[in-house]
Amino acid sequence: MYNSKTRDVISVEDENGIEMQFSVEALLTMEECTYALLRAKNDLTNAILMQVENEDDGQYLVGIDDPQKTKLLLDAYEIAVDANPAD
Repeated sequence: MYNSKTRDVISVEDENGIEMQFSVEALLTMEECTYALLRAKNDLTNAILMQVENEDDGQYLVGIDDPQKTKLLLDAYEIAVDANPAD
């Protein structure tokens, strides 16, 4: 279930120039890389996982092409949530 607490909101522009609003559900680190679990403001049932890349002019989100890595990250997130349930 989606937690309605206030979360960080970011704007993401897709490859077609369309801007969407996302809530940052979690930031995860694996193998010295950072990943963001995001939920669209208009679709609270689905989440996407993207890699955060730092550049001189800001941070960028990049899709993850490796399904194995995605599964590992989501499994780690689930373990963390189970170990520390929200109030």
